[in-house]
Amino acid sequence: MRGGGAKDGVDNGEEFRNFGSRLRITAGHQITNDLRAFARVEWRFTGDERSRPGFDEVRNSYLGLESEQFGTFMAGNYNSFYDNYVMTPFDVYVERGYEFAGGGVQARGDSIGYKTPEIEGFQAVISAKHFSERGLTEAEIEETGGSDIAVQGGVVYEAGPARLALGFVDDVAIGGGNDEMRYGATGAFIITDAFSARVGYETRSDNDVYGGGFDKIGVGATFVIDSWAFFADYYNIDVAGASSDRNAWALGSMYKLSKNFDMFLELNDRNLDAVNDYEEDMYYAVGARYHF
Repeated sequence: MRGGGAKDGVDNGEEFRNFGSRLRITAGHQITNDLRAFARVEWRFTGDERSRPGFDEVRNSYLGLESEQFGTFMAGNYNSFYDNYVMTPFDVYVERGYEFAGGGVQARGDSIGYKTPEIEGFQAVISAKHFSERGLTEAEIEETGGSDIAVQGGVVYEAGPARLALGFVDDVAIGGGNDEMRYGATGAFIITDAFSARVGYETRSDNDVYGGGFDKIGVGATFVIDSWAFFADYYNIDVAGASSDRNAWALGSMYKLSKNFDMFLELNDRNLDAVNDYEEDMYYAVGARYHF
């Protein structure tokens, strides 16, 4: 169930919601001692009410080859490497509270990627997505710039309790960006067995055609004890053209009833009313998930 966060004049009361229910099929085959083939297809579906059609999105569909010696090659529709490898320390919330790039940034569809083997704590990833003009009108092609290839990648270094990551995304206009480069960096640190901290930065330049510049700074922490996990994050977000910065925060807790079943409570204030006319209440969500 969730509540909070609606435009002025729109009811923002509580409601039962489906939080990203998914059905996934995975497959793998060991070709040699070092080479493994794999595949995945995953759908989102509406699980909280009667709906036609129930399945409303193909979220992932890809295949690849994995080798400890040569790395991993994959092709198809998969999540952003930049999100999964660079900004991932902050992606701890079930529903809301994550302010950096998401898994769909210039990703999910018509992509090829490569991940190097991990060598002395280092690993690099790179991916490219092709955006085609097929199916677009002349007006849409003029608006977005037409066909393009969006490249993204990053480098991760892990040593002992520290994890450092640096990456980039060519944020092309046809893919929803502003035709500028997006850069990000994170650091995650294990302080004790129960407590870890994280810091992150993400930026994208503004321009005269598509606008869309920003600077984001985030800090957060996770505390784990027995079956409980607690999360807290704070962001300062400077959006180009806005009259003031936006200060967002999120709090969350999760309790694992079993290996496959967990319950969660999340609070989030994006502070959108600081930069526009959006009348925002604090968002909260309480729910449960079962992982098959």
